[in-house]
Amino acid sequence: MPPLLKNSLISSAAMVLVVLAFAGPVDTIGSHYTATSLKRALVTFGIARGLNAVISVAQGTEVAMEPAGVGVVFTPGQILDPVNDLVERFSWVMLLSSSSLGLQGLLLKIFSSPVFTVLLALLVGLALLLIWWRRPVSANLRTVVFRLAGLLLILRFLLPMLAISSEAFYSFFLAPEYQASSTYLTETQQAVSSLNTSSRTETSAANKLTWYQRLQGNVKGALDAVDMEKQVAAMQQAVENLSEHIINLVVVFILQTILFPLLFLWLAMKAARAVFHLRWTKSTNE
Repeated sequence: MPPLLKNSLISSAAMVLVVLAFAGPVDTIGSHYTATSLKRALVTFGIARGLNAVISVAQGTEVAMEPAGVGVVFTPGQILDPVNDLVERFSWVMLLSSSSLGLQGLLLKIFSSPVFTVLLALLVGLALLLIWWRRPVSANLRTVVFRLAGLLLILRFLLPMLAISSEAFYSFFLAPEYQASSTYLTETQQAVSSLNTSSRTETSAANKLTWYQRLQGNVKGALDAVDMEKQVAAMQQAVENLSEHIINLVVVFILQTILFPLLFLWLAMKAARAVFHLRWTKSTNE
């Protein structure tokens, strides 16, 4: 490539990036997407903690039935016990994901701050001056300036582009899984909470029954007990479904908030290494 054309392309690209850095449209979009992802993670973390709380209460719940005068105690909370540990660990994953997004938002604010942008503009301007300067310039000075300018450009646009690409990845591939699983967890939390409430209400009311009302309850209990096995089987299936949806959400947030940023960081390190291995020992006009 002719030196003049090469210099022109480098200068044009650098000036466009500096203008974008000052105008800030990429920062605005990136900040919006980061805030949206953080809100989504915090809502899911709240659901996880709430589900953990209602399951813990349900573990001590007992539904007393007296079919034909024989006492039977149904403990639905025990069926939920195996999934309780999974829910608790899921809440830790959501806390980690929320922290990751919070850190990304903080770094985005730092790297898009006016101080950082002005420093970037000064270094890029000095690099362009050295590109077009026809007099001899120290090769070491030229290399240091070009490398610093390239590194600041990478840092300046890394996090906004990470937020934009991460949200695009979520929208195209992860959104259906998140919405379905999040809805299921919310419904499960409400169902378990209703079970706890109804159990306490029934226990309080049972203490005030007369002998005749208890006899009526025995007849009703005999009919209800026939269906108890079906209720237990349905709840066990619900627990299996709950575990599946929790795993789906873990995969969604690990991909978006941990693995995807690590991939972006790896690409940034490769780009920075490429910049630092460029040789600027001679003027590009020579």
